[in-house]
Amino acid sequence: MNNRALWGIYAPYIRQLIELKRSLGFKYETEEIIYSIFDRFTIALGETKVGISKELSDRWCERKNNESESYWIHRSGCLARLSSYLSKIGIRSYIPQLPRHRSTFVPFVFSKIEMESVFVAADALRAQRKMMNSIIFVMPALVRLLYGTGLRIGEALALRNQDVNLTDNFLLVRDSKNGKQRMIPISESLSVVCRDYVHHRNSLPLLNSEDDYFFVSLNGSACSSVSVYSRFQDILKVVGIPFIGNHHGPRLHDLRHTFAVTSLAQLAESGCDLYSMLPILSTYLGHQSLSATDSYVRLTAEMYPGLLKDIDMVCLNVFPDIQSHESN
Repeated sequence: MNNRALWGIYAPYIRQLIELKRSLGFKYETEEIIYSIFDRFTIALGETKVGISKELSDRWCERKNNESESYWIHRSGCLARLSSYLSKIGIRSYIPQLPRHRSTFVPFVFSKIEMESVFVAADALRAQRKMMNSIIFVMPALVRLLYGTGLRIGEALALRNQDVNLTDNFLLVRDSKNGKQRMIPISESLSVVCRDYVHHRNSLPLLNSEDDYFFVSLNGSACSSVSVYSRFQDILKVVGIPFIGNHHGPRLHDLRHTFAVTSLAQLAESGCDLYSMLPILSTYLGHQSLSATDSYVRLTAEMYPGLLKDIDMVCLNVFPDIQSHESN
């Protein structure tokens, strides 16, 4: 636990559940916050007997005004997991049936021509004034790294110098979303880009130890995701596909989607068996389940129907058609 105070009758069981999940590699940070809210919720209701009743479950799972569907389902799912845990240790509890979430969101997948334009725009970024916290010189390498590896932006910005091996061409991702460390091989061309970035970065009067961040601003501080998002939107404006907001138009995370779809298309085009390759791609992307990666097969099939026509019946029905709560 992160020293979050819990006082209700479910406090010891919540702590046990969170410790169990973290021992399995889950970060459980958002869930910890939700469980602390549930703890206060039970105190306010005056709950004195352990064992989640249907009435308590219904009151907790009722959707609030202005609450997003995804958070509502996530919050309800936390109670379902707690009830399931209590039931397994002998405390009878009602397990709510979660509402089905049908996401209509379709990620933006950049074309090869669009990505070439993005690279040109990233290389041409210039500062309008002197800013020692500027990250402009990072963007050409960072954008190519995200496109060439499918890393999440948080994973990329968390890389330390010791995690980037440009001799044997691999990255060590320690701070992943699911708390699991993984090794990512990178291409020689991407390694060349990163070496060029390191050459220019090391010409700055900065101390660069093995434990320092790989991507840094001009003053040596860690790059913030907010600054990267802002610069990426500048790039999109130059390219002519500006970010609109509210999940419309390309986002930085869409570079990850583009990597996954492009990889699957290349594998299919080269004659690889996608069924056998999915676990490898899933591990590479850092997914907790194959169902999260399977969504990319479906998207690739929609974008390249002729390319995947022979494997549709095999791959698209391998995994159950359920909604994953993992944000890929």
